Amino acid sequence: MNKFMNMAKCIAEDGIKSSNGGPFGAVIVDNEGNVISKGNNQVLVDKDPTAHAEIVAIRNACKVLNNYDLTGCTIYSSCEPCPMCLSAIIWANIKKVYYGCTKEDAGRIGFRDDAIYEYLKGNVESMLKLSEMDREECLRVFENYSKNNGIIY
Repeated sequence: MNKFMNMAKCIAEDGIKSSNGGPFGAVIVDNEGNVISKGNNQVLVDKDPTAHAEIVAIRNACKVLNNYDLTGCTIYSSCEPCPMCLSAIIWANIKKVYYGCTKEDAGRIGFRDDAIYEYLKGNVESMLKLSEMDREECLRVFENYSKNNGIIY
């Protein structure tokens, strides 16, 4: 077994034993093969629906590297990332993801990743009502940001 995937699997198992959350673990490695950070699902212990293993590992890596940009890093996850984690991985500029279990495997044990993927495809409108409101007023903040090179006065 790949040593980093084995770490992710062991982290997932430890998280279950600790009752932190679901059976998920992740490891972030730099381009030289050094482990930068680890994370397990902490949804239950933190009472935070965003505390997925990949997100926890990304947050830890950003702290270690003192940077929000994880270019050059690779993430190993015990399961295929959910849409939220996939988005966070993309925002962090991680270009390589290795995963063990699939989103279908997660669905078989009660996780709803597939339903969220279907919503994003436009197939499950009842999951969430998304409506634009007061765009013109909110655009002023964007314009101010853009004019001032990211500094809002």
